[in-house]
Amino acid sequence: MRAESSSDLVRTIGRWSLAALIVNSVIGGGVFGLPSVVAGRLGKYAPLAYLVAAAGIALVAACLGEVASQFSETGGPYLYARMALGRFWGIQIAWMTWLSRIAAASGTANLFATYLVEFFPRAVQPVYRVTILSALIGILAIINYRGVRSATRVSDFLTSIKIFLLLMFIGVGLGWLIGHGQVVRAPLTHAVTLQDWLGAVLVLVFAYGGFEAVFFATGETRDPRKDSAVALFYALTLVTVIYTLVQVVINGTLANPTATERPLAESARHIFGNGAATVIACGALVSIYGYLGANMLHTPRLTFALAERGDFPRFFAAVHPRFRTPHVSIIVYTILLLTFTVVGNFRWNITLSAVARLLTYASFAVALPVLRKKRPEADAFRLRGGPLIAILTLAFCVVLFMQTPLSNLSFVLAVIAIAALNWLLVRDNDATRI
Repeated sequence: MRAESSSDLVRTIGRWSLAALIVNSVIGGGVFGLPSVVAGRLGKYAPLAYLVAAAGIALVAACLGEVASQFSETGGPYLYARMALGRFWGIQIAWMTWLSRIAAASGTANLFATYLVEFFPRAVQPVYRVTILSALIGILAIINYRGVRSATRVSDFLTSIKIFLLLMFIGVGLGWLIGHGQVVRAPLTHAVTLQDWLGAVLVLVFAYGGFEAVFFATGETRDPRKDSAVALFYALTLVTVIYTLVQVVINGTLANPTATERPLAESARHIFGNGAATVIACGALVSIYGYLGANMLHTPRLTFALAERGDFPRFFAAVHPRFRTPHVSIIVYTILLLTFTVVGNFRWNITLSAVARLLTYASFAVALPVLRKKRPEADAFRLRGGPLIAILTLAFCVVLFMQTPLSNLSFVLAVIAIAALNWLLVRDNDATRI
């Protein structure tokens, strides 16, 4: 085993595989449960919330598109913050991003066991739950350990199945609405307020999130300077269309979407019966598995990048001599993912991920004008009105952060302290490589 660099990784991820990986990283299990939450806050206005959230996420993605286009190395948000703001903030953003990805994947893995109850009622019992989740995560770890090419193929395959099932649900649902009309909706028990809108958008920011983590694998992308912004645009446009139309179908076919935790399955049951609900439940399991597969592909590249630049122990930068993958980082990520999954639960992990993610998004907005000043001649995508968009992105993140429940804040502060300790331990190491 030897520590190598991102130049030793194989560049096999093309533009459309990158877009598929982004879609797979964004559409996880949330789309199968969040429509009930949004409808409970906004009622008939719920589909509009997806467009509002998409506008905010578009600001974040626009900043990321310009910043990411300037780098061809592995590292993603950590690398951007390190280059723009210095080593201390790079390490802080790395830990926040790592925390966000582990918590998001852990929460989604728990959701897999919850949906599996539809077919195997004992799935949530402790022994069965640990066994199922260990097998679920372990298989993905083995696939990624053996090579990025096979992992990308699995991601592309699962993405295609997931999108097909969701588009089928949308098509059938819209057809039913055209033929039968909307059901009579149960009235909301409250008047819709600004807080309801902000709460719904905050939830949907989590639903749209995850695209940033794909750029951990830039060192294995064929042409990141040309492909990053294009892949982001196409992937997030597709996600917005799917999310919005799913909510339209849910609102039109269920009188009270808030009464169920599985709104897509109940909508399919209403249209075609129990068989359709079973198909949707299978789709949820495939979607969740695909989401976990995408995370297993890109998240270990973060600790690889940290070690590559001397900000983490060097063995995290080891590249397998045969499979050409960062196998030590994959193993460590797998252990942490399984630990968070078994010890935590869906709600705790998702909340933790949301808080950390907002801090990462804010770093893109700060990095954009700083990198323009530092790299005025960079061969990169340039965003029109970039500084203004960066300001709007920061405002978006701050407003939503103020709406975030603070129950997980102590954990986030603890991770910030650990990251500061990490910086103290490595600050005298050679940091010239970037």
